[in-house]
Parts: sequence; structure tokens; C-alpha cells
Amino acid sequence: MKETIPYGYLMDRAVKAERLDLNQRFKKNGIDLTSDQWNILRLLHESKDGLSQNELAIRSFKDAPTISRIIDLICKKGFASRLPFDGDRRRHQVVITKHGTETVLSAIPEVEKNRSLGWVGFEEIDLDKFITIVKKVYSNYNL
Repeated sequence: MKETIPYGYLMDRAVKAERLDLNQRFKKNGIDLTSDQWNILRLLHESKDGLSQNELAIRSFKDAPTISRIIDLICKKGFASRLPFDGDRRRHQVVITKHGTETVLSAIPEVEKNRSLGWVGFEEIDLDKFITIVKKVYSNYNL
């Protein structure tokens, strides 16, 4: 293993390029989302009953203050709503709205183009290996 290769920097640079491209695609197509907002809205879209702020933080690997800001923004844009959680006024279930669902559906083609661009010149086996490697690196740090 080559210790001098900045693996973390290379991964971070690739992620930043992917996010920049996705943000530009959204803007160009009039989709009022950022890549971070997309990830939270996607999680809400995939859930049937909504998710708590804590569940969103865990699933998106974001800290509580960041999740709170993102939720505030997507609620302000009408993509999601906060509902009281089982009578506990301190906890809320975040649910996607009809407008949020429509936005997710309009964003999916741009997300697919973004993902395809990143994998130009690679085979399916390369993607499978990449996923295996990234998951292993993550698990090595989270034993």
C-alpha cells in the first residue's frame, strides 16, 4: 500500500465534483434543490410514513444541526412538513409533501444523468468493486 497517496483527498475531490455537477443540473433545470436537500428528500420519498430528525441524521451521515437546517429549508420550500410525533411536542416526524414528491420525480432524471457521468468508461464490475471497497474502508473506521 502506498502511504503517500492522499486517498481521503481523492475521494473527497470526487464527491465534491459529483455534488457540483448535480447542483448545476438542478439549477439549469429549474429544480430548487441542492444535493444535500436532494438526499434528505430522497430518504423521505423512500419512507412511507416519514422519518424523525434523528433517523434522517443517521441515514444521511449528517450531524443534528446540519439536518435541522436542511429540514428547515425543505419545509420552507414546501417539500416536506414536520408533524408531531406521538404526542411528544419535542419530537417531529418529517414527511414528504405532494410538492416534494413531484420535485423528487422531476429530479430523478438529472440524478441519473449525474450518476452516469461519473461512471463513463467503467464496467458494472468496477462499480461493484468500488462499492465493496468504500464499504470496507468505512467499516474499518467504524469497528
